[in-house]
Order: sequence, then structure tokens, then C-alpha cells
Amino acid sequence: MKNSYSLMGLSSHLFCLIIFLSIAAISCNSNLSELPPSDKDNGGLILPGGFEALVVIDSIGGGSVIAKKVSQLSKSAIYTPPPPELKGAPKSTQLSRPNNQPVGNYVGARHLAVNDNGDIYVKLRTPTTDGFGNAALRDVNGDGKADTVKIWGKYEARSRGTAMKIHNGYLYYSSELAVYRSKLKPGQLVPDSEMETVIIDDPIYHEHQAKALSFDGKGHMFVSWGIGTNSCQIENRRPGSPGINPCPDMVDHGGIWMFDENKLNQKQSDGTRYATGMRSIVGMAWDDDTESLYAVHHGRDDFRLLWPEFYSPWKSAMLPADEFFKVDKGFDGGFPYYYYDQMLGKKILSPEYGGDGKKEGAGAKLVKPLVGFPGHFAPNDILFYKGNQFPSRYKEGAFIAMHGSTNRVPYPQVGYVVLFVPMKNGQITGPWEVFADGFAGVDTIAITNDAKYRPMGLAEGPDGSLFIGDTQLGKIWRVMYKGDKSAFGAKQLATLEKRKNTISYLKTPDEMEDNLDRKGKPVHAALAYNIYCRACHQTDGKGDGNRYPPLAGSEWVNSDKTVLINIVLNGMTGPIQVKGQTYNDAMPAHASFLTDQEISGILTYVRSSFGNKAGPVTEAEVATARKNLSKK
Repeated sequence: MKNSYSLMGLSSHLFCLIIFLSIAAISCNSNLSELPPSDKDNGGLILPGGFEALVVIDSIGGGSVIAKKVSQLSKSAIYTPPPPELKGAPKSTQLSRPNNQPVGNYVGARHLAVNDNGDIYVKLRTPTTDGFGNAALRDVNGDGKADTVKIWGKYEARSRGTAMKIHNGYLYYSSELAVYRSKLKPGQLVPDSEMETVIIDDPIYHEHQAKALSFDGKGHMFVSWGIGTNSCQIENRRPGSPGINPCPDMVDHGGIWMFDENKLNQKQSDGTRYATGMRSIVGMAWDDDTESLYAVHHGRDDFRLLWPEFYSPWKSAMLPADEFFKVDKGFDGGFPYYYYDQMLGKKILSPEYGGDGKKEGAGAKLVKPLVGFPGHFAPNDILFYKGNQFPSRYKEGAFIAMHGSTNRVPYPQVGYVVLFVPMKNGQITGPWEVFADGFAGVDTIAITNDAKYRPMGLAEGPDGSLFIGDTQLGKIWRVMYKGDKSAFGAKQLATLEKRKNTISYLKTPDEMEDNLDRKGKPVHAALAYNIYCRACHQTDGKGDGNRYPPLAGSEWVNSDKTVLINIVLNGMTGPIQVKGQTYNDAMPAHASFLTDQEISGILTYVRSSFGNKAGPVTEAEVATARKNLSKK
């Protein structure tokens, strides 16, 4: 009887254990059953095994969901950008949008934030014609697709408005010159609270002015402050011009400042300089696990153009590295005096300060980046994954969105993917991996506009899904894991690892075989254009839709040729309005290194190419403009 009782007790315990394990298994898989169906083609993305994706919205501003709303918005007062500094250009009547965007598309997504209820907030790449800078998306029926889309937030915003963060019940977002916030209310998609100004920057507008944001959870807000120069030359982007030493712009630019997140209307002087030596920070994140700030840095441009005696076209394409930093207080990234050469694994003295592509100077004393990515990948966002949906290997590492290069000619452009950097306790544990590919839609990206999509914004949803936004059309993907987490490993990563070493926009280019110019025989004027102009204005003359203006159909190209000649001779700084969009990057003066004949040839080529049908520019006209310039 006693043994029978014990057996019954054991059976009872086993039964309870089986029930418990069954409930646990159901609980562990409940998130999987709640995930929406993926798109059959994963929205065009190529992902590791077990991952799937769906398209949340195909296009912000041009998609069918909000086409009507955009039409209604466009009937209100038209937003008028500041006038160009240079006089003489005819006025454009076209709406403000990148030149390569379809009509009705207000320019794609910069950074993203996802609320606890799944609502998605988007920083638009450029504002609508009425000056609205944000979008809000909601999935009403649970299929993962955006059913409701609202355009909102009227404030000073240009093409480099950057951040979109949810923190302590507020939605934070930035323009070039300010950081704003709006109080979120439970269940309410678009905030109706007063828009508060947290940080105010002083004009003048300049390149690299994006204000990335991050919070440490201890009451501090970090804000990046880009520097309005390529390499702090005496004459910005002029070949051979030496660097200013010390660089005066580094006093209040080129770093990260720390502020009190609870104070309003702060100026830069109200904050503390936290780090320096960084030219342009667009992606920045605080990691709670390591209690550290991390940032991705855009390296400088134009080695070949500015210092051809030291840098071949291949080296100029590969260098300098775009860097992934762990940013402690007092950190110095080395810019503008040094850059990181990822092939040598060293900080190298910049040519503006006496370098020759080999000298280290005092670069060995600087902290090396965690990762030096190949030049011009353009890292624009970082996300430390904290969810439980993905396999455990993604728990501590960093996802980084590579927006893609614009200036690698004559080699293929690179980037246009989302990468993953494996980490443990803040230390790198392996080489970077390609996590999400397929955005470009083509294997060889000769010019930026060849890429169909360009990933930029990253956000984690409440269920652990990863959201990825695109700046070309405003497409947003939701990436989910639906495989066996315990079996995830090298096999699931193999396809993307192979692509990393074979696809032209990911692999290290062969110096001879991957030189795209070797496949054609350009005439002299076209060759000169390719050397001096193509990196910014692109092979098709359409610019990159963001930093560099189009020449195709440009009112500046097709009107007064004297104005055009003077721009090439003397250079110019923005803001400048071209085809209704404001651009703000500097164009270097070419008078000191191009002859009258070369300028005549280039401008004649530009005015008769890319769909332009303007007349030629003669050598005598250039000479006259140069002579008048010297009299001033």
C-alpha cells in the first residue's frame, strides 16, 4: 500500500511537471504565434536563416495610404526655404523635394521610434511643402501594415533633421538647429501637446549639422554637433590648401555635448562638452548594459581630389574608415588632424597637417575605434538589441544602418545594408556581419541613385521586432525571427557571409578590375567632369538627392552662364535652392587648379548633357570672369 501510494505520488509529480513544461513551451512560443504574417518575398530583403520580414508601408508621401492626405496638405500655405546667398539664379516654382523622388513623395524616413503600443514615429528626410517634419503610423487590424498615417509637426526642419526618440513619455526629434519634444498621451497617435524646444543652436547653417540624440537614463541627454568643414582647410575643399592649426571650428563643433534632459531652451553653452574629434555623427546610442555611449563617425572626403600626390583613386575610395566608437567622457576621435586607416589598423596624420598617407605623427596615442569600416559606408544609426525574439547572439551586439556612399567613383558605391557587430560586455567578439541586404535592388551601384532604397533608421518594437526605414521613398520593414533559436548558427549566416565577399557594394574592390572607368572611353570634357564633379553631382548629373544638388534640369545650369562660371571659379557655400530644394554643402573653388579651357569644356559638357540643352561656355567667357574676379 505504501509503495502504491509512492507510485501514485510520483505519477502525480510527473504529470504536474509535464503540464508545467507544456505551459512553459506555449508561453515561450506565444510571441511567435502573435507575430503577423511575413511577406512572401520578405519585402525584398535578404536575411539570415529563420528571419522573415514584412513591409509596414511601401512609401511615406507617395504611397496610396496617404496620397489623399498629402494632396490636402499641399493646398495649404507653401513652405518657403531661405533665399540663396548668391544672386542671379532664376526662381524655381517646383515643390520642395529631392530631385530623384516621385511627385507626391515627401522624402522618406530618417530615424524611427516605436512606442509600447506599436505606433511608429518617423522623422521625414525633408519637410513637406508646408513645413511638416514628422509622420506617425498605426497598425489598426494587427496585420503588421500601417493602416493610419498622419503627417504632423510643423517646425524649422531641413534635409538633415535627424533624431526620433521616445524617452520618459516624450517624443524627441531634431532639426539642423534645434531639438524638440512633444508629450505622448496613451492611445493617442499624434501628440497634441505643446511642442517644446529643448536645445537651440545658432545659425549659420553648414554641412554635417545633424543633431543625433541619446539618453543615459540618469537625466542626461547627449547631442552631436557636426563641424561645417571637410578637413578644416584654410580654403575648404580646395586642392593643396593646408589645415588650420589649431582648427578654430573645433572649439564649438566636431563633438558631442551633454545636457540636462529636463531643461528647456538650452544653448550649447548650457551643456558640457563630452567628446571631441568627430567630424559628423548621425548615429548615436547609449547602451544600458555597459552604461556607455557609442557613436558612428563619418570620415572625411576627397583624398584624391585634394591630395592626388598621396592618394590613388582606389585609396580615396577605401579611405578613410567610417568608425564605430565607444565614447567615454573626454574621448578624442582625432579629427581633423588624424584619420583611421582600417587597412593599416592605424591612426594616420591627415595630409592637411603634414601627412602623406603613411605618417602616423602622434596618431598612436589616440584610442582606436572598435571597428573601422571601409570608407564612405555612411553609418547613420545604431541599435543595441534588448528584446527576446531574436537568437541570443544578437542580445549584446550592435545593429548599424549603412546609408551608402556617394563618392567612391570610379569604383562601385558601397554600403546600403544593415550590419551587425557581435559584442560581449562592450568588447567586439568577431568581424562585422551583413544582417539585412537587398535594399539596393542591383548588384553594382555606379552612382547613389542606382540604389532603390537606402537604409537609415533602426528601432526595436515592443515584441522584439526590428524596424528599418529607408530615405529614398520612406519604405519601412519589420524584421521578425520565426525559426528555432536554439539551432541558430553559422549555417543560417552563410548566405550573407558569402555576399559580403562577392557583391560589389560590400567587398573590397579590385584596383583594376572593379574600376568602372576602364569600361568606357570618355571624351576629355566628360573625363574632367568625372574627376572633379562626379563624386558630388553623380554620373547622371542628378546629385544624391540630399547633400549635393542636381545639374540635370537645374535653373543654375541652364540660365545665366556668368553666374555658373563664377560658382566654379570661386566656389560657394549654402544655403542654395535648386529645383525647389535647399542644399547646404560647400562647393570648393576651382580657379586655382583648373584652366580656362578645362572649365569651358566641363561647363559646356554639363550644359549639353543630362537632358540640359543650354549653349556652350567659351574659353574667352571664362577668362573674362576670372579677370573680373581678380579685380574684386
